[in-house]
Amino acid sequence: MNLRAYWRFLVVIWRFLPLIVAYLRDRRRFIIFGSSREVSSEKRRERAAKLLDSLLTLGPTFIKLGQLLSTRPDILPPEYVAEFSKLQDDVPPADWIDAKVVLEEELGPVDERFEEFDTDPISGASLGQVYKAQIDDQAVAVKIRRPGVETLVEADLRVIRWLLPIIMRFVEDARSFSLETLADEFARTIRQEMDYKREGRMLKEIRANFAENDDVRIPDVIDSHSSERVLTMEYVAGTKIDNLDEIDAKQLDRTELAERLQKVYLQMIVEDGVFHADPHPGNLAVADDGTLIFYDFGMSGYVDPFVQDRIIDFYTAVARQDIDAILDTLVEMGTLSPEADRDVMANVMEIAIADARGDDIEQYRIQQIMQQVEDTIYEFPLRLPSNLALVLRVATVVEGVCVTLDPDFDFISVATSYLRGQGYIEQGVRDFVEDRVTEVRDAATSSVRIPPKLESTLDRMQRNDLRVKAEIEEDNAYFRRLARRVILGMVFAAGIVSSTLLYIFESQPVVTAAVVPTVAVGFLLYRSFRKQRGIQAQPKFTRQRMRERESDEGGREALGFGDAVVAQSGMGNDESDSAATPEDGNSG
Repeated sequence: MNLRAYWRFLVVIWRFLPLIVAYLRDRRRFIIFGSSREVSSEKRRERAAKLLDSLLTLGPTFIKLGQLLSTRPDILPPEYVAEFSKLQDDVPPADWIDAKVVLEEELGPVDERFEEFDTDPISGASLGQVYKAQIDDQAVAVKIRRPGVETLVEADLRVIRWLLPIIMRFVEDARSFSLETLADEFARTIRQEMDYKREGRMLKEIRANFAENDDVRIPDVIDSHSSERVLTMEYVAGTKIDNLDEIDAKQLDRTELAERLQKVYLQMIVEDGVFHADPHPGNLAVADDGTLIFYDFGMSGYVDPFVQDRIIDFYTAVARQDIDAILDTLVEMGTLSPEADRDVMANVMEIAIADARGDDIEQYRIQQIMQQVEDTIYEFPLRLPSNLALVLRVATVVEGVCVTLDPDFDFISVATSYLRGQGYIEQGVRDFVEDRVTEVRDAATSSVRIPPKLESTLDRMQRNDLRVKAEIEEDNAYFRRLARRVILGMVFAAGIVSSTLLYIFESQPVVTAAVVPTVAVGFLLYRSFRKQRGIQAQPKFTRQRMRERESDEGGREALGFGDAVVAQSGMGNDESDSAATPEDGNSG
């Protein structure tokens, strides 16, 4: 294991070396010395594409790492998040001979345990691949862990641990904390995905929650033919959920499908507290009668009751357009720092709502607001708790699927209808009424207090006794730079005058002695203005501004929020461990 880890470390360093050199040059133009250089959004996109190619080349562990990073806008710039969302976990399947070894080590001889076994996999991904078979005349899908993947993953996890101190040198303290927690989260997540016993338990738990719902179909686990490295489920065929032509041919109501899909995920997250966390089209299908079919529960998660309550509060606040309540909920969830500038964040949320709002309060989509919040996470930066990162990704991808089914899909309308049906929205109305009563009481109190204070202030103004104290927020370093520029400018001006007089009245050596230091001072003055320092008055909204630049530079359309879902979640491209088409049955 150690030798393999050392070798992988060298391979990874070699693949990342060009980017490491580029990042070093960003800090110092000539690595050892020189000023920093500014990196454009276009250059970051180019680097993100190269890094994506490296992750694909390095194999399953780094593919999974890229997919996890695509859900963490608090760690990566938006250009990288958008690029990593395109990661495809769709790789050529391993040879049947190697997969057979794993299967027989876990279950025994194939001919004895299965009546039939199709040795051509119906899907192949980085951690496992799925085959179709029969047990007692029942069609089943058999998911087999990829041969040798355990040792490769463990070696790569060790490499990532070794690389962490190096990466820390390129990031500030706030993101270094997030990176450390991300490394722990990633190691836990990928080991969970390789544990098919855990996947079976999660599948059973979610299936039990929908046992009385005839509109949802989740494959049952065949315990007698399952283990830690093999998971056997009933084979359930269906039409891929984004195959709109086939769905229309079956005369299914796409709007009703979208609403039902959204309500299913709301139940998982808000009610049940356990959810299917990989809802891309490869893992969702529709039966001929309109039943929703779910595949691949390797990525599943839990939501604790506290987060569930905060999510309800967030939905309610968005529906009411209550900016303060939205910010309070984000603080409580740990997404927004309590020390963050609420005025700035309020402006961000107002822009998000204004950008997303339709004719009435329920015409905008929650995904738009979440995307705008993501846009600010990297800039501030903020921290995104790992459990919320997964929930955020699920909400984004699910809405993308729903918009694919119905371009006029209204998330807030569906969410409000669901929450009202579950009895949550009435509580929100009571809170709203109580808040308004409090505001009226506060306003009445202020109406009594303000007139005397206003009269006192006007009297002081009339007596010329009113003084205004202003505090300059710029740090001392800025004024030191300003003073240095003034001094250099004065010395440079004096040098020019002196050099001119000496040139007229003195010999060449004396003139040279005056010109050289004058030129040197002039160069220092020039460099002081070349450095991009000082007051930055322009606010930056990362992904929103990036889309504007893309539109200006390339004539491309700015991403709408239905399209933004595709850009973020890689809709149609983000094939995870279950990359098979549902028409072939369980993608596992």
